[in-house]
Amino acid sequence: MPTRFIQNALKLRTLLLISIISLSSTARTQEPIRIAFMDPLSGAFASVGTSGLKQLEFAADYLFNSHGGILDGRTIEIVPLDNQNSPTETQIQFRRAVSEGIRIIFQGNGSAVANALNSAVTRHNRRNPGQEILQINYSAVDPILTEENCSFWHFRFDAHEVMKLNVLTDYIASNPDIKSVYIIGQNYSFGQILSDTSIALLKEKRPDIEIVGNELHPIGQVKDFTPYVTKIVSSGADAVITGNWGADMVSLARSIIDNGLDIPIFTFYAAYDGITATLGADGKNMIRLIHNETSNPIPTEQRKEFIRAFKAANPNNDVTQPRITNALSMIVLAMEETQSTDPYDIALALEDMRFTTLSGEEIWMRGEDHQIFQSLHISVHTDEGIEFDADNSGFGLFSEYHVPTEETIVPTSCRMRRPSR
Repeated sequence: MPTRFIQNALKLRTLLLISIISLSSTARTQEPIRIAFMDPLSGAFASVGTSGLKQLEFAADYLFNSHGGILDGRTIEIVPLDNQNSPTETQIQFRRAVSEGIRIIFQGNGSAVANALNSAVTRHNRRNPGQEILQINYSAVDPILTEENCSFWHFRFDAHEVMKLNVLTDYIASNPDIKSVYIIGQNYSFGQILSDTSIALLKEKRPDIEIVGNELHPIGQVKDFTPYVTKIVSSGADAVITGNWGADMVSLARSIIDNGLDIPIFTFYAAYDGITATLGADGKNMIRLIHNETSNPIPTEQRKEFIRAFKAANPNNDVTQPRITNALSMIVLAMEETQSTDPYDIALALEDMRFTTLSGEEIWMRGEDHQIFQSLHISVHTDEGIEFDADNSGFGLFSEYHVPTEETIVPTSCRMRRPSR
């Protein structure tokens, strides 16, 4: 065989090998970054879960995919996983995520579910070094998740329950007309903490306030709250505190309106996803909600543009949880800073990260316990001063009470076990 032919054949073989390696590398580079969204997408709380899913999908597309992706051209793919708001189903969906090689999981609805997921992630990561999963908690507010059960692999992007109740009870205590309070909540960890903490904080701040009712009900099972509202009316309470969310808040709101109850109702989640439309004019100036990210008036044009674009794409939904966008943006920033999608690298980059939101506010992820800190606000249900309404109802939230970030910071009992590499 001629020498030149052999040389050309070897050269061609080498070029083909280089091309194959290059194509393989390019293919890997262009593979989407898959992030799971694990929340109720069916059942009683489906509207809340579906709303959150749409917000995460839109944030990924609007902020990143439409601008060429991240990490030199990789898009973000959101993978929906329906946990039906069940700790048992959460375990099943977690195993599915692991089997599909997904290493970042967003979850927010239900602290019982968040605790189950936290346990599953911790156990998996301990047994599978190098294949760890990162839990992104955008809404589950049980303090234990950043206290006794804190984990290197868990990050919370919402103020926890006691932080919010500190602000809410300050507001209640400042009103001399409130001399008695009725507490009603869902019978699981969140509702139990709401009850115990509200009683303790009010006793400390306004010992003259009488707790005239303290009731927990089964979560997601009560269709008609009239018997509960009848008890509230009979108690003569000057105000109500509730942590109800999803279908339970819609049903409670409907019974409050139907029974003509006309006293301040202090809530965590009494807006959007059908709740605002249910309350309508009857709930005006009566319902107040504690939350992060100020509502109307929206402080920046950048956030207004985001809301308008979301509504154009999702006319029957609202941007109910800006913290979903904050969480995704901070994760992407961590990836870009480290040039990595490895959960360990992302976690290290997130610790003590300071990030400016679409509202122009700097928020801080404390490294000690992976708890986010930002300003907190109390807003009222109204149709006055509302540029961006909820449920296309003409009514929305107007922020009337603001607490800066530095006044929301609380100590932590977290003693985090940190992995070594």
